Amino acid sequence: MCHVIVTCRSMLWTLMSIVVAFAELVAFMSAEWLVGYSEGSELNFTVTASHRSDQRTLGIYNRCLKVAQQKVVQCGPYATDFMEIASGFWQATVIFLVIGIFLLSVVGILSVFSMCFQSILKKSIFNVCGLLQGIAGLFLILGLMLYPAGWGSKKVVDYCGPDASAYKVGLCSLGWAFYTAIGGTVLTFICAMFSAQAEIATSSDKVQDEIEEGRSLICVL
Repeated sequence: MCHVIVTCRSMLWTLMSIVVAFAELVAFMSAEWLVGYSEGSELNFTVTASHRSDQRTLGIYNRCLKVAQQKVVQCGPYATDFMEIASGFWQATVIFLVIGIFLLSVVGILSVFSMCFQSILKKSIFNVCGLLQGIAGLFLILGLMLYPAGWGSKKVVDYCGPDASAYKVGLCSLGWAFYTAIGGTVLTFICAMFSAQAEIATSSDKVQDEIEEGRSLICVL
């Protein structure tokens, strides 16, 4: 018999797991990792701040041009295949982030079913998911550590000026996607630790008492 068990801690963990997977996916797909400006040319780096009108953003595999006067945003991938990504460091970043996001997506799906199924192969679903989130967090950290090493690539230099180099962003600034990826990574480890609390909540004495009473839908604080 399937028992649907809903507790505050398990629901909070489920929501956090879904949010962190979605946040990392949105950050990865965004072109807002690096933000630069131009005045009609990618190689014009002497424009003062007061004359910067066109904003250009560069993602891991895509880019956008925001024309201020026309209020037009043009986005698209600059890399048509994996080998055209700006640098080997960014290629490694893609691999690590994709693995991390995949694991987080799996956990996000499992977290929804955790309300009805509390075990996988006789192992607590919360402990399994917590372990997967911890592994995903490690992959995300590796990807984010390698990402700044690719700032010395020709693509970044074209956007951010000749001063751009590994771990030095030049004339560009970091966009919201980079910070979102960092925040998502921190939240991933929080979710991994909080999964233990979700497991404790769903296996508490109060829940067991309601199961013994024959209830199929169990809601506890």
